[in-house]
Amino acid sequence: MEDLKKAYKTVMDDHFPDAMTIRFGDQELVYKKRAWRLEDGGALVEKGLRYGENPGQEAAMYELVNGNLALGGCTFIGPGNALTSAIDERMMLQPGKHPGKINLTDIDNSLNVLKYLTGRPAAVIVKHNNPCGVACGDGSAQAFSRAFRADRIAAFGGCVALNRPCDRETAELIAKEYMEVVVAPDYVGGAFEILQKRKNLRIIQIGRIDRLQEYQSARFVDFKSLMDGGLIVQQSPLNIVNGKDDLKPAAADYKGQSYRIDRLPTEKEYKDLLFGWFVEQGVTSNSVLYVKDGVTVGIGTGEQDRVGVAEIAIYKAYTKYADLLCFDKYAMSYKQLELLVEKGERKKSELIDLDEATKAAKAGLIGSAMVSDAFFPFRDGVDVGIKQGVTSIVQPGGSERDFESIMACNEADPKIAMVYTGQRAFKH
Repeated sequence: MEDLKKAYKTVMDDHFPDAMTIRFGDQELVYKKRAWRLEDGGALVEKGLRYGENPGQEAAMYELVNGNLALGGCTFIGPGNALTSAIDERMMLQPGKHPGKINLTDIDNSLNVLKYLTGRPAAVIVKHNNPCGVACGDGSAQAFSRAFRADRIAAFGGCVALNRPCDRETAELIAKEYMEVVVAPDYVGGAFEILQKRKNLRIIQIGRIDRLQEYQSARFVDFKSLMDGGLIVQQSPLNIVNGKDDLKPAAADYKGQSYRIDRLPTEKEYKDLLFGWFVEQGVTSNSVLYVKDGVTVGIGTGEQDRVGVAEIAIYKAYTKYADLLCFDKYAMSYKQLELLVEKGERKKSELIDLDEATKAAKAGLIGSAMVSDAFFPFRDGVDVGIKQGVTSIVQPGGSERDFESIMACNEADPKIAMVYTGQRAFKH
């Protein structure tokens, strides 16, 4: 155990080269390895990544510094546009310690979601490369508060990214919680001094966040390494949904009969459907999520079956809702209260009251939008959401049995609105 604790604190040497060159036919891309000269253990140490996904895994991060790639009419991101890979000592206002691979991939996926939410102040909290809370607000403080309260359990030790400057009010809220990384385009009004009191908090400034919208249509080369040393190379996905006009009313033909959704979304529902679809771009597949009023309510990630992940997202919504009620009322987590009840130190009725309140509110799912990154192969997944009070659904469409999902929405009382994106959003 002591060896493991020591490993977490060790900055590994890596044996990756200082530069890397990739050749695509007659086109050449040149990458430079990123290293940072930071204080570690009382001494200045110049090293790259602390380690990879786990201690004992050497890792390196490279920034594209030369070469432009064009394949099949697609021009990929070129030099001078780096975000996460451009982070240097100046941008690390407080480095905390040398970053590990997970810190940087969490930052990257936070920006991957934020690039679609540029119209309003927004906050994304990522844990293990999946968003656990995402929200828009009237300002950074409200956006962070809403995102954090969406899942205060998973947010512990997470990475929070803001698309607006972090002001004093926002910093005070963040500083109350245990976060590992905070990223913003700027820190104003004494925000940095407040956050700086959390000595191990990595405080990162990425000025290019104010240009994130430019990255919506930009593509990069995506590499997947196989266990046999092989590589799969693909274009990064390109989201074709930018506004409500890109969402099409659900319709299908089956055995000579046409089916069409009876109700279209309201303006409010369109906003949540778009918000949810944008968040979906950063969620590991198979996934289903629920959103309401510009906040995530429940996020189900990485499951093998669609109805199962729809149910898991609901379970998570109920768990998080009850925990938040408990924290607001008793200043402790639901699990802490549960333990005290088991010890006989608190009344069981307190838990029962929380459970009943959560059940009555259906964990905030009433009036929410249901978002799926792929089509529903059967109506059972849709029925799961309808039972919990969702009023609108967005999914790619394209299943042979789309008519079942349309029927489920039309049979509901009141009727459910459903639209198609015409595009799958798998992320592995």
